[in-house]
Amino acid sequence: MSELSVRELPLFPLPEVVLFPQEYLPLHIFETRYRVMLESILKSDSRFGVVRWDPIAKKMADVGCCAEVIKHQTSSDGRSNIVTIGQQRFRILEVINETPYINALVSWVDDDPILDQPKLEELKNSVSIALNDVVSLTAKLTDSEKVLPDSIPDIPRELSFWIASHLGGPVASEQQKLLELTNTFNRLEREYELLDHTRRQLAARTALKDTFSNADQTNN
Repeated sequence: MSELSVRELPLFPLPEVVLFPQEYLPLHIFETRYRVMLESILKSDSRFGVVRWDPIAKKMADVGCCAEVIKHQTSSDGRSNIVTIGQQRFRILEVINETPYINALVSWVDDDPILDQPKLEELKNSVSIALNDVVSLTAKLTDSEKVLPDSIPDIPRELSFWIASHLGGPVASEQQKLLELTNTFNRLEREYELLDHTRRQLAARTALKDTFSNADQTNN
């Protein structure tokens, strides 16, 4: 392990929150220890680690994501509102101290090199279609105008992180598994399974809604 791949990093455990690279995370800093942490990191490189805290197991995850403060505003009472963006993932090697805030030795985590690019591109296209179908079916089912933003990444690795970050419902444990995967293909493969399952459920509900709607029109 190279010296550059290991560093000390302040940690911010958050209940059921999983941050992904290039995703934004606004935070309200009010606890004294995190006020101290914020003051410290703003004097260096403005980075700290966001780690999912499991309230049931009462422990931090082993893998988190480095967050960089890109905006901050501190009020007269010492509280701060900050906006962060996810950077590299990391694995906790050792907790160095826990006061006034948690400081740990971490190593950076990255995805393995892609060996079969055409196969990955094919999977990415399947995932994109499934994602579009889920959004379209949701819009139809809820009589809304849900559309995907234009800023969705096209690169497989970045797309996989975007989808993982935008999974709906109480899915922190699933998000944590996706964060820890170091293979882009495997991450997209799992996301396709999740999206396809959702797509099938929505299609069935949409068909049922259409059936009742047509029946009402016939009776009227």
